[in-house]
Amino acid sequence: MLKTPVGRIRAAGLVEGVSALILFFIAMPWKYLPPRGSETAMIGEQVVFWVGSFHGALFILYAIVTFVGWGQNAITFRWVVYAAIAAIVPFGPFVLDGPLKRYEQSRQASLADTASAAR
Repeated sequence: MLKTPVGRIRAAGLVEGVSALILFFIAMPWKYLPPRGSETAMIGEQVVFWVGSFHGALFILYAIVTFVGWGQNAITFRWVVYAAIAAIVPFGPFVLDGPLKRYEQSRQASLADTASAAR
């Protein structure tokens, strides 16, 4: 998966998506569900801070990897827009992964056809 620019975009998206789910479904409930001022809520504040910071870094990495893939002509601008939307919608990177994988496979097949036709 990491051998191609599209594979790296897919991997970065999946990691970013998992970090979002951890933030939304583990860290944030840990902060907001216990009574205010309780020890659990205070620990939750720290957990949200660190998980949120980590998720933010992964979000930026996903954007960078996507723009690098676009710069290498591995994806079109339309896919950059799709990736940006997927990054801000919960479960978005998981939904985008399948179509992006099919795009990569069709692109590789067309490149192989072009190479064989040139021989």
